[in-house]
Amino acid sequence: MNTFTSHDQNNAPEAAKPLLEKSLKGFGMIPGLHAVMAEAPGLLEGYQVLHALFLNSSFNADEKTVVWQTINVEHNCHYCVPAHTGISQSMKVADEVSNALRDETPLPSARLEALRDFTLAMLRQRGELEEKQVQDFYAAGYTRQNVLEVILGLSQKVMSNYTNHVAHTPIDEPFKQFAWDKKSSR
Repeated sequence: MNTFTSHDQNNAPEAAKPLLEKSLKGFGMIPGLHAVMAEAPGLLEGYQVLHALFLNSSFNADEKTVVWQTINVEHNCHYCVPAHTGISQSMKVADEVSNALRDETPLPSARLEALRDFTLAMLRQRGELEEKQVQDFYAAGYTRQNVLEVILGLSQKVMSNYTNHVAHTPIDEPFKQFAWDKKSSR
């Protein structure tokens, strides 16, 4: 049951109003996640900043999607998996990549699979990786910068996934077609 308020420009705390305006301009709507986060303007602002920073990371669209969706699926986020499915389509990510992430099946390349494995290790082991895990990531063609960018993406997704869990954020209308249920456990 959602006991959190979905804010808009009329009922949001003053500090959140310009942040919601930014969301409206960027997405053409106020995503439900942003409407809930507006209750704590610092959370919404932090999320928006991390989102912009991750979008400007060195990862390409497929890689960004792998990081985001790997975390969303692992966290079993009913809201973010559908939302990022729609976002991945707008970023021209192949359905083959998106479906493999949603269904936890093999990705179409060893490099993307290495990114998923590394992201899962970072998440599950809370950053306490074994040297071999880091070296395997480098062997797949990734860099120290990419290690840190996975942490950036993870930080962003913790904010959204946890908010959606406690608030039971309703899925936005444009993303309902991508509704999702966790099928397996890797």
